[in-house]
Amino acid sequence: MYKKIISIILLTATVFLHGAKGQQAHTSLPQLLIRLDDIGMSHSVNMAVEKLAKTGIPFSASVQFACPWYQEAVAILKKYPNVSIGVHLTLTSEWRGYRWGPITGRTAVPSLVDSIGYFYQSTTAFENSGYKIDEVEKELSAQIERALASGLNISYIDPHMGVALSTPELRALTEKLAHKYKLGISPLSNVSYFGETYMEMWGEPVKTKKSAFLHYVTHLDPKKPNLVVIHTATPGPEMDALYDMNASEMNSPEGKPLSSLHRQTELNMLLSPEFMDLIGKKFTLINYKELLATKDISILMPVKVEMNQ
Repeated sequence: MYKKIISIILLTATVFLHGAKGQQAHTSLPQLLIRLDDIGMSHSVNMAVEKLAKTGIPFSASVQFACPWYQEAVAILKKYPNVSIGVHLTLTSEWRGYRWGPITGRTAVPSLVDSIGYFYQSTTAFENSGYKIDEVEKELSAQIERALASGLNISYIDPHMGVALSTPELRALTEKLAHKYKLGISPLSNVSYFGETYMEMWGEPVKTKKSAFLHYVTHLDPKKPNLVVIHTATPGPEMDALYDMNASEMNSPEGKPLSSLHRQTELNMLLSPEFMDLIGKKFTLINYKELLATKDISILMPVKVEMNQ
């Protein structure tokens, strides 16, 4: 009987030690942050984020609360606790024939809209518009407050098309809003607040997008969180029709929109067996909620991002 008890104790100790070593090996892997942008922009984008959410992997989703499909995005994201939610601060509306404007209304923030009441179609147009910083603050505050009122657990803010971090004045405002609402800031430029390295798949050609992504996630910095920004959508006539007014590489020389193909490719690479097989072997997946739980977000000190492009 004593031998049986000793055997049980030894077996228990062996299992415990093995588990401890496994956890130690797991936590020693580089950390990878996947952030999906433009959620709520359209139905096809929302369907894509749900496809990834259903896998159960942790990732972050930046929602455009100024866009027409944000309510569907909210309903979807409430079902998936593995997804950390951010507010994709929106001051531009970049598609031909598909536009949105300020949720505060065009008369409340007239310096932020064009002659028909929509956000400007490019960062350059916004920069040259004579925007008033107090109106920017009013609109971005309203977007954050709409997000907080949605019932989602909001962890961070980040800038759509980089606008809200594009000048010292706008960056100071974004930092002010993060402090006010006790949120982190995820980068979309050469400035980081939590030491993330940065990679964006948007501009990578379709034919090399998957290979470039897999190369990136197998060569991560082991000492820093590694962020890769992704834009996804499911195929269909809605997304296929969208023509990007800002980026020639998102359209063919003949004028055919290519954004849908880019986004489908990025979704497919995330769902691919090659990527899924690397999780827990080459890196640990985390989201912004998990990252910020280890940080003091009351002190937002910008640092230079290490660009991995």
